[in-house]
Amino acid sequence: MDINAIKSKLTQLQSTTSTKENFWKPEPGKQVVRIVPYKHNKENPFIELFFHYNLGNNKTYMSPASFGRPDPVEEFANKLKSTGNKDEWIQGKRLEPKMRTFVPVVVRGRENEGVKFWGFGKTVYQELLSVIADPDYGDITDATSGRDIQIERQTPAEAGNQYGKTTVRVKPNMTPITEDSDLLQSIFDNQADLTELYTEPTYDELKDALSNFLNPSDDTTETSEGVTASTTPTTNTGTTTTATIKKEEVSDAFDELFNS
Repeated sequence: MDINAIKSKLTQLQSTTSTKENFWKPEPGKQVVRIVPYKHNKENPFIELFFHYNLGNNKTYMSPASFGRPDPVEEFANKLKSTGNKDEWIQGKRLEPKMRTFVPVVVRGRENEGVKFWGFGKTVYQELLSVIADPDYGDITDATSGRDIQIERQTPAEAGNQYGKTTVRVKPNMTPITEDSDLLQSIFDNQADLTELYTEPTYDELKDALSNFLNPSDDTTETSEGVTASTTPTTNTGTTTTATIKKEEVSDAFDELFNS
């Protein structure tokens, strides 16, 4: 038995478990959370990241555009949208990186579990920003005079759609994060850096993934197994990026952009 291989696998599994524990997503029903100040950016707790979902074998890739770096998939999407062809424009929109916003939260009743990151889509993001922009509410993340958020998650069957529905309601009463000073200090101090929880692919890695997606091999089977749990969106899950234009046209556009 290769003991070193066993140790390596154990370390990998422990690392994966630790990473998943840094994330939280609402379960069906009602729950209450509190957005807390973000240790790594005290001016703004909202972290915007961009992802490519279902890009080849339904894998999820974080886009370098999250950090203002070149993204070959985004470049290709922009090229398709600029051709004037309706089908190519639609395909380009599907290939664009999708924004997902995260905030650090503590789950009420589970404060001792520490800070976790809650990720959501555009609708929830707009609702939260609208509340904060309202002078009657203001900074809902304040440690002593902030406000809790009640979240209600409906399943697709309950919501009558493919994705389900998430509703948020900021509570009117101002409350402290906790009365326990030691716990409060721990909440402030023990926060992961969200950007370090994801692996940013290189430009070439994304280019290869795009090439394989556009020209899949005969033995490639598309499944729904490859999306990392921590990055699966609650509103975008199920969106496919199946090509709607002729394969030779896609290949020509790809070659023109990257191989000429």
